[in-house]
Amino acid sequence: MSEQKVAEPAFLQLSELASNSSGGRVLFATDDWFAPAEWMLMDAEPVFIPDKYTPYGKWMDGWETRRKRIAGHDWCIIRLAALSKIKGIVVDTAHFTGNFAPRFSVQGAQLSPLVEESIPERGREMIGTACSEKDLEKVASLKSDEWSEVIEMTPLKPGYSTTSKQYFFVDCNDAFTHLRVNIYPDGGIARLRVFGEVQPDNNLLSSGSQLDLIGMLNGGQCLSYSNAHYGHPRNLIKPNRGINMGDGWETARRLDRPPILNIDKHGILQVPGCEWAVFRLCSKGIVERVVVDTNHFKGNFPDTVKIEATCLEPNRTLQSAQWQPMLDSTKLAAHREHVFEDESLQFRGPCSHVRITIAPDGGISRVRLFGRVL
Repeated sequence: MSEQKVAEPAFLQLSELASNSSGGRVLFATDDWFAPAEWMLMDAEPVFIPDKYTPYGKWMDGWETRRKRIAGHDWCIIRLAALSKIKGIVVDTAHFTGNFAPRFSVQGAQLSPLVEESIPERGREMIGTACSEKDLEKVASLKSDEWSEVIEMTPLKPGYSTTSKQYFFVDCNDAFTHLRVNIYPDGGIARLRVFGEVQPDNNLLSSGSQLDLIGMLNGGQCLSYSNAHYGHPRNLIKPNRGINMGDGWETARRLDRPPILNIDKHGILQVPGCEWAVFRLCSKGIVERVVVDTNHFKGNFPDTVKIEATCLEPNRTLQSAQWQPMLDSTKLAAHREHVFEDESLQFRGPCSHVRITIAPDGGISRVRLFGRVL
């Protein structure tokens, strides 16, 4: 009898706000003895290397504190990629089987850059260290123990394959820039993922300046897609260029490709299928320049990309969308940025949503839609 697959929560389709590639950052941790808190935000899935040790003990891929022999519990402060409403959190204790944190909780606050300056700078090599009493006193001014409760103290499970990934829905309408992650009293967490909706900077949106209308940090969001076998399309709208192939949108190879491929007079593959992803822009706007980046995709970039746009009123659904071609099916090349503007673009807007289609399959790293908000 086959094992029934557990349905993943819907919040996993939202923007991920804490990982390194999204712009999340650890600002403070009480203890980083076995493994520093920064590793908890790494993009790659956690691994276990049986015979790897450091001068401080067993090497672990995540955040692991020493066995506490003083009063209190361990905690860290994370700055999210942007001001966001949190809808769900994933805690992964993978490979932490006898040393996982028994319980955790999360608190949140909205801090200004000026307030954040009171947090002491972390060193480059944190493994084998703990915060000093002086640093603890400085951070105490934030009163982080009084921040809003996002997730109450909750038990965690050990990091076996069937129990390691644990999903927590968040029922809170407040927006946060920073989180305090508490573990009780000590132990390890392999990965922390925070999913939610970025709250765009209204001053930026109303400034009239050119900005990336699809960018995650400006409030762009992936709504739906056809295939995300190797990488989720929400990666396309992250800040900065992709760090590797895993930090992009990559689909499986389509099985409906012909046994022998043919091209038309323009060099475009003649294939029946394609893959697509739909995004909501940060606001209704006019697109002036499109960038499609296949960075790191060298033997698996798509043959072509097509971008369509529509303008939906708030009460209309995607099913009623009338898509208009912004960029016709266009050949792509490996591992490079493709820039389209002027006569390359057909419909420029006003638009509120876009649909990105790649054919027949493959991966792209980033998409930028530079323009102006209406």
